[in-house]
Amino acid sequence: MDHPLPTEGELAILRILWQHKAPMTVREVHEELLQQKDTAYTTVLKMLTIMNDKELVRRDESERSHRYLALYSEPVVQSSMLKNFLHNAFAGSAYKLVQSALDSDTASDEDLDAIAKLIADAKARKK
Repeated sequence: MDHPLPTEGELAILRILWQHKAPMTVREVHEELLQQKDTAYTTVLKMLTIMNDKELVRRDESERSHRYLALYSEPVVQSSMLKNFLHNAFAGSAYKLVQSALDSDTASDEDLDAIAKLIADAKARKK
């Protein structure tokens, strides 16, 4: 695993930081988070402090109100989380992951067409 994996709460904060694409204060993150879930300001502060220690975010202390920025992009975190999930839940087998997803019968016809194109593109890249 290349990067630390965020918890569910940390991921909610990261989504806010990714959406805004600019460093945010604890208060700004808290206000955004309140739209999704009743969360105390002190909880957000503690979580951002922990995330800074885990190197998921970087804290800029140059101003009175510290600002936080995600250290990794959304695709990088998603990739790390997927690799971890694939390893833990499917013994590293992409086939078993896709089979399970398709067996759940939630894929639309459009999803299936897009997946077929992804597979064809992946095969073409291997040649």
